[in-house]
Amino acid sequence: MAGQQDGAVPHGAPGGSRPTWAEELLDHLRPGGRDVGRVCAWLAQAADAEVSLADDTGTLLAGTPIPLDEDLVADLTTGRVAAAAWAERGRHLRLVGVALPPPAGSGVLAVARPRPFDRSTAEMVTHTAGVVDVLLRARETTAAGLRLERAAADLRLAILQLLMVEDTVSARRVAAGLWPGLLDTDTACVYVAESRPDDRDRLAEECLDATGERALVVRCPAMAQHVIVLTPGEAEADALRGLVDRRPHTYLGGSARQCLVQTATAYGQAVSALAVARFRPDKAAVYAERSHPERLMDPAALRAWTARVLRPLDTLPHHTRAELLATTRLGLEFTAVSTAKILGVSRNTVRARMDRVEGLLRTDFSDLTVRAAVQLALNTEVALTAVPDDDGAADCPALGDLLATPAVRAWAAELLCRLERDARDLRRTLRGWIAVGGNAERAAQLLGVHPQTVRDHVRSAEPVLERQLLTSGTDLYEIVLAHLALGDLEQPVLPGREPGVEPGNTD
Repeated sequence: MAGQQDGAVPHGAPGGSRPTWAEELLDHLRPGGRDVGRVCAWLAQAADAEVSLADDTGTLLAGTPIPLDEDLVADLTTGRVAAAAWAERGRHLRLVGVALPPPAGSGVLAVARPRPFDRSTAEMVTHTAGVVDVLLRARETTAAGLRLERAAADLRLAILQLLMVEDTVSARRVAAGLWPGLLDTDTACVYVAESRPDDRDRLAEECLDATGERALVVRCPAMAQHVIVLTPGEAEADALRGLVDRRPHTYLGGSARQCLVQTATAYGQAVSALAVARFRPDKAAVYAERSHPERLMDPAALRAWTARVLRPLDTLPHHTRAELLATTRLGLEFTAVSTAKILGVSRNTVRARMDRVEGLLRTDFSDLTVRAAVQLALNTEVALTAVPDDDGAADCPALGDLLATPAVRAWAAELLCRLERDARDLRRTLRGWIAVGGNAERAAQLLGVHPQTVRDHVRSAEPVLERQLLTSGTDLYEIVLAHLALGDLEQPVLPGREPGVEPGNTD
């Protein structure tokens, strides 16, 4: 009869329409109900009592504050007693020690009510303390798992950033401890998978599952919809293509196989291929191997010219020089903001490094012809590291000499002549737009048209040339070099050039 009067037993009446209090309590262990605050609120209602959960310093974690004897709390939190019960001034209390995740370590679940605790309600308090303990441990395990996942993601990003600045030794050292064998390769491909930003985390997890630990999967720090995957093998690439094929609103761009030291180049190729993938039925594309102008130049002459252009940086300490050049290579390919996110530095740091290179080279990066020439030199330094310096080459060629060869001029003519099929004279617009640094307003003043006309013409030239022009990068710089090869633009001012040494070529 005492149990009936207490009010707890009706919840557990055998055969009743409502579940027992034990079943209700177990419901809080289901995936959708794991909340310590809700458990304390349930106990307060079921036992018609005040409930508090506090740590060993008295800080309230859930429920409502209940004044407690400090010595008794100390006995519970230190483990000298497991539970306690007493009555004072018309108030009945039960206290149970609860293990808390670090840094607290221990706490007290306290229940206070005006009526004495019968056996059923006392058991309810004890079992609730056990559920609270399980939930807290589960929450700590989940939090630890999330911390581990974040740490692994941060390490993968750090490895990618080291590869982006050509520090393959450090990248391999970091990867070896966690993902043995991942970078035991000289070459690799970079893929960029794109989804909606709110679906990016799930895409990254699926990329990890599809490739296992045989690929480096990184959430792109610059683009919220991109996942970057560096993979040494073809099997992982096939897995990525299969993944994209099954997922809606997902696209994949891949690079050509590159040396690890050229990871930044491979990344740029993957981004370029991604633009093509958006229009493909299979939603995937690999960077097309086409005739790049540097492949049509004499390697020894190109190397000698590159050495002359970059010679002002040779007095810098090796690590400083490498850092400046790696940052500039990315900065010429992407915006300062994107470059900063990729490298994990501030955009002011990116701009400061590029300004320093600009000053050392005594040139102007606002000039697209300068940017194209410097990017050519930077990429050549990486690609031709195996080509020995020719000490016998006393006469260093000028850029105009490199571009004046029949092979390069034929390549440039074939490329730019595609624009002549359009009656709007896209070639004239593009030439004027490049000459003023890619600024549509200034180009419009130069050409006597509306700025929107300039933008429309440049945008129309992109599919004809099969290159992205409205964003700086390799595609645009190749078009600039084609104009320089045909004498449509003045040769850029570069280090070591004397007036009249590097004249523009004319038809």
